[in-house]
Amino acid sequence: MFTGIIEALGEVVEILERGETTRLSIDAPAIAAGVRVGDSVSVNGACLTRVACEAGHLCFEAVRETLERTALGELRVGSRVNLERALRADARLDGHIVQGHVDEAGRVRELRRRGEDVQLFVACSREFAGYLVGKGSVAIEGVSLTVVGVGDDGFDVALIPHTLAVTTLSSLRGGERVNLEADVLGKYVKRYLERVLPRQV
Repeated sequence: MFTGIIEALGEVVEILERGETTRLSIDAPAIAAGVRVGDSVSVNGACLTRVACEAGHLCFEAVRETLERTALGELRVGSRVNLERALRADARLDGHIVQGHVDEAGRVRELRRRGEDVQLFVACSREFAGYLVGKGSVAIEGVSLTVVGVGDDGFDVALIPHTLAVTTLSSLRGGERVNLEADVLGKYVKRYLERVLPRQV
């Protein structure tokens, strides 16, 4: 489990295809020493397991389905990624509960800048939009954010200067795929209501 509060930015230094799996090596000196083999790390919002120890690097293996169902398949050598280690039981929950289970890859419609007022507009499926509410939480590329507005096929969030400075969101461009995860509490509530009120939900 994660919080959506990014700990560090990493850089992809190697991508090796090995049959049905792809090995990702990420330069992450800020947190690598504190991650053991077998530990979970959120990489742009997708939970991956460290499989090898290399000084300053985090090495992961991703199966084909993970690469196809998330935006990780579009990473290239030199790509920057958002990194967060798994939440400790005695830590503060500063963002919201993020599982690292990407619901879908949305697409950036626009990163609108008006001075320090920055809004990110994202296209998503109708199903995903159904999990969102204004002032609720959503994770984009592993970053915990507050929803501003929701439509049938998209939503928008406001980005503060600090978020832009410490995550990859400032470099997003229209048309790019981004990993999306809805608030798990909202998903459970919606599923429960579908069972007890199937005609109204």
